[in-house]
Amino acid sequence: MEQQDAVRREGKLTPVLALATLIAAFGSSFQYGYNVAAINSPAKLMKAFYNETYYDRIGEYISEFSLTLLWSVSVSMFPFGGFLGSLMVGPLVNKLGRKGTLLFNNIFSIVPAILMGCSEVAKSFEMIIVARLLVGICAGLSSNVVPMYLGELAPKNLRGALGVVPQLFITVGILAAQILGLRSLLANEEGWPILLGVTGIPAALQLLLLPFFPESPRYLLIQKKDEAAAKNALRELRGWDDVDAETQEIWEEDRAEKAAGFISVLKLLRMRSLRWQVISIVVLMGGQQLSGVNAIYYYADQIYLSAGVRAQDVQYVTAGTGAVNMLMTICAVFVVELLGRRVLLLLGFSICFTACCVLTAALALQDTISWMPYVSIACVISYVIGHALGPSPIPALLITEIFLQSSRPAAYMVGGSVHWLSNFTVGLIFPFIQVGLGAYSFIIFAMICVLTTIYTFLVVPETKSKTFIEINEIFTKMNEVSEVHPEKEELKDFPPSTAGQ
Repeated sequence: MEQQDAVRREGKLTPVLALATLIAAFGSSFQYGYNVAAINSPAKLMKAFYNETYYDRIGEYISEFSLTLLWSVSVSMFPFGGFLGSLMVGPLVNKLGRKGTLLFNNIFSIVPAILMGCSEVAKSFEMIIVARLLVGICAGLSSNVVPMYLGELAPKNLRGALGVVPQLFITVGILAAQILGLRSLLANEEGWPILLGVTGIPAALQLLLLPFFPESPRYLLIQKKDEAAAKNALRELRGWDDVDAETQEIWEEDRAEKAAGFISVLKLLRMRSLRWQVISIVVLMGGQQLSGVNAIYYYADQIYLSAGVRAQDVQYVTAGTGAVNMLMTICAVFVVELLGRRVLLLLGFSICFTACCVLTAALALQDTISWMPYVSIACVISYVIGHALGPSPIPALLITEIFLQSSRPAAYMVGGSVHWLSNFTVGLIFPFIQVGLGAYSFIIFAMICVLTTIYTFLVVPETKSKTFIEINEIFTKMNEVSEVHPEKEELKDFPPSTAGQ
């Protein structure tokens, strides 16, 4: 009866859990969003700075091609750093723990914030390029470690809601960069280095506050074998003393995967018992980035201009789109436990597919039909709503849910690598696709949306309110293996008669 009470009491959002979630998400996820958007507003000013700096050194201006190349490198260093950061996830979370990795990661935010803030005074655009790489590593680590940390802190009935919070803070970061990047605030000749340097403030706050909050109880119990510390962490997080039922569940997860031992990325890719989990993460992470979300933002300014928005007012409309993105992600926090992960993915990708199709028609017809530009604006906003509901927040949450403790770090490395490589590829290739296909480039994104929707419908199960073991059992059936890990390595220690009993 006592155990039943403990299970029934699960799911209180205690002050400790709420604050740990906010500090981890604000200190890390916020910066990912902020640095995605912060470089857009002052682009012209920064290119002028590159040109002036080069002139002061050499005595002549950079050629148009070289300047474009330098700028492309400055922008694409961020997703490349993100890819490198994803590769560091496994070793760091196993060695330093989830909280320890987040604290260590602040180095990759504070150092580049100083470099970018001082770049103009130092007359060095190289400092900006190096800083973009470092802050990319920070984003690569945080985009994987924050969902992992929060997923392991949360009770199962709050796991979805807390798992969406990192994505919410990414959208808050984007909106903050859009607001601070208004020309009347920091996107001007004096302010742009401050705009880039602001990213160090959340990192400094996290460095001061996060040490007072608990490490992941799962990490403490399964990896560190420290039951006392794990129970203390659970007591702090849950707000009650009887945590035996939850400790027992973590031990069961540990026993279920003892056979696998440490799972590297290569082993993860080879294991039949994890086949559909890995394919699902690759498809969802690829679908998230290749569905055209960055292209929509890239195109948005031109769409607003063609609809008659004055050039000086486009920045305000863009900030408005950022606000819609944030509000819809707040909605996702509240509905993810109500509707479930699968419904939000299907709904989100379907909205994005429809928006891409209608937008293609609207862009093709906007010179012949006077009201078509307004349809284009509606498509952009619809797309942003759809993406914020499912494709943006759910894939990272699912990695925490569909992998057990030993395979989770490697799974985040795979998911993170796909995420950042897809991001990097779209950034690199989309300008050429746009020149070649024009308005019809969104047909490609529509196809990716519909393929991801079909895959989700056929393969991805609902994980709402299930324990990690229950979710694993669903995939065990899908993978057509008899046990969670078919190797049965733990039985090698027993004589055959005992193993057969």
